[in-house]
Amino acid sequence: MTRRFAGRTAIVTGASRGIGLGIARQLVDDGATVVVTGRSAEALDEAVASLGGPEHALGIAGHADDVDHQAETVERAIDAFGSADLLVNNAGINPVHGPMIDLDLKAARKVVEVNVLAALSWTQQVHRAWLADHGGAVVNVSSVAGMRPAPGIGMYGASKAMLTHLTQELAVELGPDIRVNAVAPAVVKTKFATALYEGREDEVAAAYPLKRLGVPGDIGSVVAFLLSDESAWMTGQLLAVDGGLLLTGGV
Repeated sequence: MTRRFAGRTAIVTGASRGIGLGIARQLVDDGATVVVTGRSAEALDEAVASLGGPEHALGIAGHADDVDHQAETVERAIDAFGSADLLVNNAGINPVHGPMIDLDLKAARKVVEVNVLAALSWTQQVHRAWLADHGGAVVNVSSVAGMRPAPGIGMYGASKAMLTHLTQELAVELGPDIRVNAVAPAVVKTKFATALYEGREDEVAAAYPLKRLGVPGDIGSVVAFLLSDESAWMTGQLLAVDGGLLLTGGV
């Protein structure tokens, strides 16, 4: 077990389960203390217990796009663990499915608010409270759906494409002391993505050169790499973590 994040604290949004919890678990395994967020206090209590308890993790419930929740989380992270060195913007929503031409604009605005503007706001909050004076790293969780058309989830994909561009803009603005990168997962076996594979996992996985869907740990290990000093000469990059799916033309 490496301790590459010993003495560092990470905030991981949307981390009560799924990809976010997988990322948090990898960071704790690598020596970090983590603050995880989500909408359910009960689910966060379970997540904190699975991460080793309050010595290693703190859960704070709230809505990802709530500025007051963001400010409280950053303040409590620094109070509890002494810093806020690393940020993972993982929280995201996809409340609608179908053609974009029929999309309710209220739903579209909510997708952008949570998937893009909240990520910017979280970064602003952590920057003001810690990163501006101490440096650090940010990773945004984008999606392969943002790298090419994704019928049925077009607004989600558009929001993730915007998040990728936001990553690049922030990387230019915040270097050299703060690095900002992103990952683009394909289908990962989580509750969030169940509709994309439930009842037909083998069929869906057949389109992947590696012949399986992802699991949260597949994303956690890559995010940890991008947050670590091992990627010290990388910023503004988007890494597809997709089992080779983009090679076959899929999303």
